[in-house]
Amino acid sequence: MCQIFAGQDPADYEPETRRLRLNGQSTSIRLERSFWDILDEIAASEGLSTPAFVSRLHSEVLELRGEAPNFTSLLRCACLIRTRQTALRPLALAAE
Repeated sequence: MCQIFAGQDPADYEPETRRLRLNGQSTSIRLERSFWDILDEIAASEGLSTPAFVSRLHSEVLELRGEAPNFTSLLRCACLIRTRQTALRPLALAAE
């Protein structure tokens, strides 16, 4: 079983830093490439660029919570939510 995890391509977990604007402030976010790939997919499905999607998400978090103490962790968890939703979609369709 561990070979599934240990044998993954190192490029998938290589850190990648992207520069973008959050609420008008220039910043950089460093995530593993696999997370950026998922964020790119989410953004495309929303009809947005990845920077626009991340900025919108950041704004919504500020509205709901007042702050985002660890925004990169929030982004990783958003990717997990998306992955779970994608995995469960075929099961929901099969049940119909």
